[in-house]
Amino acid sequence: MVEVAPPDFLIVDPPTTGLQRLRARFSGHAYDRHRHETYAVGVTEAGLQCFHYRGAARTSMPGRIVVLYPDEVHDGHAGAPTGFVYSMLYVDPSLIAAAVDGRALPFCGEPVLDDLALRHVLAEAFIEFPRPIEDLALPALVTALADALARHAGALRSTTRVSGKAIVTARELLDTAAETVSAATLETETGVDRYALARAFRASIGTSPHRYLIGRRLDRAKVQIAAGISLADAAYAAGFADQSHMTRHFKSRFGLTPGRYAALLRNGDRGTPTPRNGRRRV
Repeated sequence: MVEVAPPDFLIVDPPTTGLQRLRARFSGHAYDRHRHETYAVGVTEAGLQCFHYRGAARTSMPGRIVVLYPDEVHDGHAGAPTGFVYSMLYVDPSLIAAAVDGRALPFCGEPVLDDLALRHVLAEAFIEFPRPIEDLALPALVTALADALARHAGALRSTTRVSGKAIVTARELLDTAAETVSAATLETETGVDRYALARAFRASIGTSPHRYLIGRRLDRAKVQIAAGISLADAAYAAGFADQSHMTRHFKSRFGLTPGRYAALLRNGDRGTPTPRNGRRRV
């Protein structure tokens, strides 16, 4: 019996300033020779992703990272009958330039990389795809990407120093925020460039400003859920766009859905925990 390959597809998100995400599947020919004005940084999810780049044939296997420098001609095709699936970030060079603090744009001579840290960066970027990336998440994403590219290019990391007071100011602002905080707001309140602040915040707090803000929203949501508020109202009160938005972050952070969390709390209040077989002890 001949195996029928799944249909080709292409999904793109609404473009954010300087950045767009794409996820696609192709069998056979994918793209003719073309070039982008942006960096193209992605991961091969399945199959063999083949392309010609800088005068040579290249192949990326599942889990490998593809990095294409701006304005470099390339094409694309599947290297096996089953096709290939990949995710790609297209990033304006001006964002990378800002994140590397005025140094030359990083150039990676090898376009196919095996880089676990960079895979984590890309996975983070696609968590809620194709929902638009929140403004506050962009600086941390760009700085992590720029640092990874600079590492492969052999460039030195930025040495911009950020005061402890700026970190405290940013943290207090995120702790008390009732609504979304923009990167521009953090810049204004701390007096620090958004890329330098994102890098220093992670070094001091252990996470990005955006993920820290999500954590504070989740803390508020847990309080609301424990008080018996409906999940939709809890999501709204905590500052999430909607219940599904809260659910994705809640499960990612705590390993269970808000609905199951609420049910477990109700069981605990009754003092009658439910065994795994679903039957209560008598």
